[in-house]
Amino acid sequence: MARKNVQTREGVYERIDRPGFWISWTDAQGRRKRRRTEANNITQAKAALAAEKARVEQAKTLGFNPPGEETFAEIADRFLTYQKARLTPDAYERERGIVANMLKPFFAGRIASVRRQDAQRFVTERSGKVAAETIKKELNVLKHLLKLAVEWEVIPINPAQGVKSPPVPAGRVRYLQPAELKVLLEACPDWLRPVVGLAVATGMRRGEVLKLRWMDVDLTNKRIMLPQTKNGSSRMVYLNEIALMVLTSLPQHDASAPMGKVFPDVTPEQVSMRFSRVCVAVKIADFRFHDLRHTAASWLRMKGADIHTVAMVLGHKDLRMTARYSHLSPGYMAEAMSKLDDAFGEIRHHSVTNKKALTGE
Repeated sequence: MARKNVQTREGVYERIDRPGFWISWTDAQGRRKRRRTEANNITQAKAALAAEKARVEQAKTLGFNPPGEETFAEIADRFLTYQKARLTPDAYERERGIVANMLKPFFAGRIASVRRQDAQRFVTERSGKVAAETIKKELNVLKHLLKLAVEWEVIPINPAQGVKSPPVPAGRVRYLQPAELKVLLEACPDWLRPVVGLAVATGMRRGEVLKLRWMDVDLTNKRIMLPQTKNGSSRMVYLNEIALMVLTSLPQHDASAPMGKVFPDVTPEQVSMRFSRVCVAVKIADFRFHDLRHTAASWLRMKGADIHTVAMVLGHKDLRMTARYSHLSPGYMAEAMSKLDDAFGEIRHHSVTNKKALTGE
């Protein structure tokens, strides 16, 4: 006879879709809680339910939920399951790597045993080994994990709250002069040149360029639709003449394969490695593939594009990311400030030069 979902308001039950013994109870705040147990029989499941009810009574007495017995690794796995449904595949892989390689080995044992000083020690021990930006990302993942543990009522407070990472230096801006770019493009092998050309002409990231599909390219309307970017949202990229020249020079995809990539069989590792070698060959120092994106943004600013426009081109949600290019457009900033002359025209010739008006004497 097939199993049926049997569920009482408070008790032990089984589910068809996820075999095992489940328990249901009401927590100290009156909220319905359900979870799958590790019980092998009904007796063990009832014991697990009794333990949860005992914790509820203790929480009512203390005014908060006492810490559980869960290990950091167990909650870390639950955290990753939670995040997998909410992040892009690339973003999830980055967080999974941080959790598996950094957080789990450092925070062994019960999660309730983690103290603020442990989080501070983690930051201290990582300092000097990796960049401040890396430490900031790892600490943010730790804080998010512990915040969810509080929401899941595993621990009463987040011990990492308020712990600070080392100060992150101002964003790096390295861009090429037009003459340098010309030399670089001429030195690239045939397969790499259009990749570099499209990147510098649009400000697209390496991953966005290499994942680009012909179905996302609209040559008629001079634009590209990126369905999913690094920050999880879509973005429209408008094409200038250089970008159009690059795309029209490439062999078109087969009409029967709309998912075909613009740059098939090219990997990120191949691009970065060969690009680095080309830079060395033409004596362009301290320049990475990602700096092509900086080059596009820098020249947009120097040609008068405002910071909001540059942010839209690059797909920045936070203007602080784009602010690093502010100093590159002194002419534009001077022009913007001169608009105050028009706004304050009535006082310009009299009040500003009037000592009494200025000093109040």
